[in-house]
Amino acid sequence: MWAASAREDSIERLHNAADVLQAIVDAPDKGVPEEVLDSAKCMVVVPHLVKAGFIIGGKHGRGVATCRTSTGWSAPAFISVGGGSWGLQIGAEGIDLVMLVMNDRGLQHLLSSKFEITGEGSAAAGPVGRHASAGTDWKLNTELLTYSRSKGAFAGLTLEGAVIEPDEDSTVAIYGSNIPFRTTLTGGTATPPEASTFMAAVRKAAHKAAVHEARERESR
Repeated sequence: MWAASAREDSIERLHNAADVLQAIVDAPDKGVPEEVLDSAKCMVVVPHLVKAGFIIGGKHGRGVATCRTSTGWSAPAFISVGGGSWGLQIGAEGIDLVMLVMNDRGLQHLLSSKFEITGEGSAAAGPVGRHASAGTDWKLNTELLTYSRSKGAFAGLTLEGAVIEPDEDSTVAIYGSNIPFRTTLTGGTATPPEASTFMAAVRKAAHKAAVHEARERESR
């Protein structure tokens, strides 16, 4: 019973995460800028993040991550998010959370299997709208850009003190064993069929961002 439930929950999370990415593609003017998405090394999506008070054990939410590899985007790795004082920003109905890893330092932190988000340049609320070039600070040293989505609109979200860790239960439920986080995100694991919808959404969002950025560069 537990295994079946964990598997169903994990599959639902993959589908919900795909829906969040589709919303990014559908709303470029009020969503994550294409320039930011095109520069991202990894995407982390946590559908329906809720306040700590509603969750036993301090975990705010569970999600999925994928990173760019030499052959495309990696198979999804399952993550949990907890800790921190940022739950005050979240309404009772919850939000969708999108985190974009922007540089190699952020990538190494994510691969370390326990990534604590601090305020010293490691994470920042992401810019919103079609163009992010007005504020270029995110290009310099920000490891992680964070976004929340509530009632269809995206906004930057600060995640001071939050901790991202592997979700071992979901990993076992989908992959059949506890495959190391790093192995999955560096392309060492085949994408399971249950993740096909999520991976299609990842590729679609990334492709649209890349095409847009290529056109922007040509017009400059």
